Amino acid sequence: MHSMTELDDYLRENRERFEADLCELLRISSISADTQYRDDVLLAAKWVANQFRLLGFETETIEGSGHPIVYAESPQVENAPTVLIYGHYDVQPPDPLEEWVTPPFEPTQRDGNIYARGATDDKGQMLTHVKSAQAWVQTAGSLPLNLKYVIEGEEEIGSTSLQKFLAEHPQKLKSDVAVVSDTCQFARGKPAITYGLRGIAYFELRLTGPQQDLHSGTFGGCLTNPANAMCMMLSGLMDEDGKILIPGFYEDVIPLSDSEREQFDGLPFDEAAFAERLGIDRLHGERGFSTLEHRWARPTFDINGLWSGYQGEGAKTVIPARATVKFSFRLVPDQDPKKIGAALESRLTELCPPGIRLELIDLHGAPGIVVPLDSPYVAAAAKAIECGFGRPPVFIREGGSIPIVTTFRETLGIDTLLLGWGLDDDNTHGPNEKFSLTDFHRGIKASAYLWQELSKIEIGA
Repeated sequence: MHSMTELDDYLRENRERFEADLCELLRISSISADTQYRDDVLLAAKWVANQFRLLGFETETIEGSGHPIVYAESPQVENAPTVLIYGHYDVQPPDPLEEWVTPPFEPTQRDGNIYARGATDDKGQMLTHVKSAQAWVQTAGSLPLNLKYVIEGEEEIGSTSLQKFLAEHPQKLKSDVAVVSDTCQFARGKPAITYGLRGIAYFELRLTGPQQDLHSGTFGGCLTNPANAMCMMLSGLMDEDGKILIPGFYEDVIPLSDSEREQFDGLPFDEAAFAERLGIDRLHGERGFSTLEHRWARPTFDINGLWSGYQGEGAKTVIPARATVKFSFRLVPDQDPKKIGAALESRLTELCPPGIRLELIDLHGAPGIVVPLDSPYVAAAAKAIECGFGRPPVFIREGGSIPIVTTFRETLGIDTLLLGWGLDDDNTHGPNEKFSLTDFHRGIKASAYLWQELSKIEIGA
């Protein structure tokens, strides 16, 4: 077996080189949403592809109507597991520029962090899995298992090209497990494996009353005001205890196990400090559950946008002709977004008052995901993280949705290890995005040990 001591020495001796490579990638302004940066997006794809070619991996840049996908495979190792590593090289626009302490595409070290757009989302985290492979190639000559990399340039704008690529090439991407590092540790110095994600069902509701806005004095009281109707209908979707009032909504919810509740309860979480950080005087959620349970493992209903009538300066006494709301449900396994949508429409029709026409638009949906904690892949990841970070990870869920994880399960039939090296104060999508350089190197080491631990798993186990 390959000596991990030699690998550790390589990682330690090449820290500055790894940081230089990270800075080189961070200098490329690969903003996928802005067509002015198309050449920079292409340059970033070329840079990533070159990293794999230098390792002797079979590499191709797949170009279609959108931004390129970089696909790479390590040399074949017979009877060994195959791991699919996903990441993205595109970044969010850096606006507002005036709020950056240093320019977003001039990576700068301060207080042990590297500051730049894309530092943690996702260039820095993605690169840990490239540099770990480099360490294996340079010290052992080869990897102990098979790696397939899919690094895309459209994550920040919907991953259209990737969805098409996955649908068209399931055999090419056939793997035993996927690895994604685009999430966070539980807290500073407390690495985590995210084993569950909530899903989503997102809707727009449009209510129409009279054919035009009307004088509220002349017409008030003789017809239903769409804005009033909207308020009444929305209040009929949830009670004051946070329970959602859609028939059958909780029918398929998988309850948390006692051991999961104990595990969440044992995490160092300060509710008062959390509330203060959010700028509110107290937390509130569904009765009978803790804040972490609310955030990670219970379904929700939230209004995301609401508008109707006059919104200019001063007063204008009108009955608005229309009212619109956008709202979402965060779902947990095994809730079905389509089933929720049908029950929602039925409930809204029941709540809709006379004189109002309703239109419900289903904008998008995705189911929640849970990876079994007794999976050999999770056990391997836990060992590797302990080697990299010097302490075992905690097991958490995440309140948000990561569509690619759902796609991997539906298209390729594989689970995903969500191994986040970032921190929740890394300012992803905001000014002064950062990534801890200590965690960058810990992530590389954990990734290198992950390839070792996963290689021990019997295929089909």
